[in-house]
Amino acid sequence: MSKNIVDVQNVGMKYQSINGEIDAVKDITFSVEKGGFVSLVGPSGCGKSTLLSIISGLIKPTNGKVFIEGEEVNKTSDKVGYMLQKDYLFDWRTIYQNVILGLEIRNILTNENKDFVLKLLKTYGLYDFKDKYPNQLSGGMRQRAALIRTLAVKPDILLLDEAFSALDYQTRLAVTEDIYSIIKSENKTAVMVTHDISESISMSDRVIVLSKRPAVVNSIHEIIFDCPQRTPLKCREHPNFREYFNTIWKELDIHV
Repeated sequence: MSKNIVDVQNVGMKYQSINGEIDAVKDITFSVEKGGFVSLVGPSGCGKSTLLSIISGLIKPTNGKVFIEGEEVNKTSDKVGYMLQKDYLFDWRTIYQNVILGLEIRNILTNENKDFVLKLLKTYGLYDFKDKYPNQLSGGMRQRAALIRTLAVKPDILLLDEAFSALDYQTRLAVTEDIYSIIKSENKTAVMVTHDISESISMSDRVIVLSKRPAVVNSIHEIIFDCPQRTPLKCREHPNFREYFNTIWKELDIHV
């Protein structure tokens, strides 16, 4: 039986425009094992976010198929949680009210799920801020709240679409530590789109390098660091980090 929780098989996507068809992605194939963390990197506009939308079931590919736990993706699934560039917290709702939003929408705001949310808030340092409003929190705390909102509905897979790009550099480093720790603690599978090569290397088990549009898979890098307790910051300090960075930078094909 396959250990893969996500299988992307020969996926292609064409868009219609006034000038005819545009190929966004072409013949993309890769898989993600349960508990794995995979990053997609590539030039701007190459179709990385399109791939996440296809995996999530928000859009249907022109060609190919996606399977989650062996089932073909034809619509959005409760097994998948999506975390976007902005936190999209509602200013008029408290942090607690924000993180239970998905439970309300799905009509599963049970006592058990409320207890689960409170446990997440306590575990990840936001319980004392549950009655505060988003504008009273730092950018990093808001992003942590957005992740807890995503985890509250108990997805198996997290899709992260440039989830840290709105943060300043120092906050971004701290938040990637937080988010990585939470994802690993909760034993989630993650697929992340990022423009930041360092971020992809420091957080991922594998980095998939995509070409310019129409995107194809240029290469797949297994990222291995012999750290006793791996964290993104420890990976950035590891001797192998620069080698991974230089290799992926050269493959990105963004200088021509």
